[in-house]
Amino acid sequence: MDWLKQYIQTPLIKKITAALILGAAVGLIFGERAAVLEPVGDLLLRLLQFIILPLILFTLIVGVNQTSISRLGRMGGKVFIYYVITSALAIMVGIVVARLLNPGTQMSLTGDESMEVPENPGIVDVLLSIVPENIAAAFTNMNLLGIIFTAIVFGMAISYLRDSAEKTEIGEKLYRAADALNEVVLVVMKGVLQFVPVGIFAIIANVVGSQGTNTLLSLGNFILVLYAALFVQLLVYVAILLLIKKSPMQFFREARTPMITAFVTQSSSGTLPLTLHAANNLGLNKSLYGFSLPFGATINMDGAAIRIAVSAVFAANVIGEPLSFGALLQVVIIGTLASVGTAGVPGAGIVMIATVFTQLGLPMEAVALLAAVDVLIGMGATCLNVTGDLIGTTAINKTETNNDES
Repeated sequence: MDWLKQYIQTPLIKKITAALILGAAVGLIFGERAAVLEPVGDLLLRLLQFIILPLILFTLIVGVNQTSISRLGRMGGKVFIYYVITSALAIMVGIVVARLLNPGTQMSLTGDESMEVPENPGIVDVLLSIVPENIAAAFTNMNLLGIIFTAIVFGMAISYLRDSAEKTEIGEKLYRAADALNEVVLVVMKGVLQFVPVGIFAIIANVVGSQGTNTLLSLGNFILVLYAALFVQLLVYVAILLLIKKSPMQFFREARTPMITAFVTQSSSGTLPLTLHAANNLGLNKSLYGFSLPFGATINMDGAAIRIAVSAVFAANVIGEPLSFGALLQVVIIGTLASVGTAGVPGAGIVMIATVFTQLGLPMEAVALLAAVDVLIGMGATCLNVTGDLIGTTAINKTETNNDES
């Protein structure tokens, strides 16, 4: 079993890098036959989803009890404002890059494209879902907003008991139990981390094998423009880190594992255990990241926002009707609202694009065209989503540290 011991002792980033290279090679060599590895990738997603619920629940309960209610409210306000502003900024970045590079100018619709777009639940329904009809439903349906609400409410109740004259002992026992369970979850998390490279190898092999090169070449211009916009947004994040005097090298050293995992799995919520782990390694406030990261995984979608902007410019160019300034302004406003209103919806990226296209009168056939490369663009967008959540949490943590020092 020396090989197993050596594997465990090898740094995680080295194992993930090797998994990416080997997975891509296997996908290129075996093509669609690499789909035989799909169950291994599904197992990774299941393991990450398995740990999400207890991780959020106990992290938040413990975090709430390590800070004051007023401070928790202040941090929550900062998180929401940051997410809205950066979503709007990401859309503007996407518009600027897309207008400069103009994807889709050499393409046209054949009329054969069609697809069913999932229904957009709207912002009101998303806000109502914060308060679950019952706790069991929130947990079984993996309603992250409902789980966050439940954890904060019970965390505040335990905090109240600890501060009360009559129930202090009960409150302390409940807090110690939650803290102990949180430590147990972290131990389980260490075990899950060892399987991450294996799952990434299987997922990337399957993606490369199933997509091949034909899809990449057919919409290569659009894909290149989208990734260029994602890169520009990443530079914006680096600027934020420099502004708060945080070393980008140190940040990305801890953030690279959830970033790569998000890229491969295309799931912000599925990557959440790794994102929380990275926040802990960055030394961020538990009461802050226990709330901001699950919340961000649900509503903060900077990568998806860029995808909306580039897709809108692409569709307008395909039909030969470039967007006016007023239409571009609508993309910013509607796209920002759509990034919140489609929280937790399967195929959320396609739903957002369809919502904006409907408002602007752009052809739905273009949505079907873009769906052909949904996997390839979803990978980069999800990676940026997770990065944005961690950047925002790091920046807000810095402001809270400054408040403590003043």
